[in-house]
Amino acid sequence: MTNSHETIGLIAVIIGVIGYIPYYRNIFRGTTKPHPFTWLGFSILNGITFFAQVATGGGPGAWVSVITTIATLGIAILAFQKGEKRITVFDWACFIGALIGIILWKLTSNPLSAVVIVTIADFLALLPTYRKAFLRPHEETATLYAMSVFKYLLSIFALTTFSLTTALFPIAITLYNVSVVVLLVVRRRRLVTKAI
Repeated sequence: MTNSHETIGLIAVIIGVIGYIPYYRNIFRGTTKPHPFTWLGFSILNGITFFAQVATGGGPGAWVSVITTIATLGIAILAFQKGEKRITVFDWACFIGALIGIILWKLTSNPLSAVVIVTIADFLALLPTYRKAFLRPHEETATLYAMSVFKYLLSIFALTTFSLTTALFPIAITLYNVSVVVLLVVRRRRLVTKAI
């Protein structure tokens, strides 16, 4: 492990922590209403990813996963109190799919298989937030997703062992976060245009 990996890993963690501040603030203000299924799924899946990355030599590149696990667990707890209350059949299907992914992960002893399963399960956990963001884009804080893009990109460069096992999850999450930012920007602009 080199000092540059540690420095990049630390910068990624700092960006991650800073990114969560406006999200938490907006939850308490009532302007952001996180979907509980998404954030509970995120906390579980990031925890799994952290252990898989550590087991395969991810080094400081795994630091983002542990910080994200803690932050998303806090959001999940708040989401059940202050978040989205309109839970649909689609949301339940995605959540159950994510849970099946966790069960499949438990059944595999191969770290790469675990990361592939977790990456797919994380996407399923994100789908309820996609649906909610499409319908009510002002109930999400876009800066969190934008900051997460940078956080995960840096975490990739902080990996001391770069392999599909260590890099797949942060690469996929980077793309997921980009897609949420684009969705929020496009939907907010369209809603403003319709209101005029």
